[in-house]
Amino acid sequence: QVQLVESGGGLVQAGGSLRPSCASPGRTFSRYAMGWFRQAPGKEREFVPGISWSGAGTYYVDSVKGRFTISRDNAKNTVYLQMNSLKPEDTAVYYCARGRTGTYYYGAVDEFDSWGQGTQVTVAS
Repeated sequence: QVQLVESGGGLVQAGGSLRPSCASPGRTFSRYAMGWFRQAPGKEREFVPGISWSGAGTYYVDSVKGRFTISRDNAKNTVYLQMNSLKPEDTAVYYCARGRTGTYYYGAVDEFDSWGQGTQVTVAS
């Protein structure tokens, strides 16, 4: 497992934007797919988007398509989640996660082996 550190959450009004990021020290970041998950109170952890090791492949759950964009900068060992047109139902703790491989980024929790501590995103109506 590796260390993942999220930042950039916060409180925003509905319709606003946030851009959490996730940094991972070390030399292996660029080898692995990355994903973002979220967990709201009383709910199971939910996959949101994933990205391949190179950034060429991305995948989004239907609820965030067209509003969220995942990207990565391998030179900075960082993955980003641009969140636009936020809705109150997007409120959750957001976690970044490292995939077990470079090419699986579709969302099964068991396919991710390292997790950040989470960053709170709250969208007020």
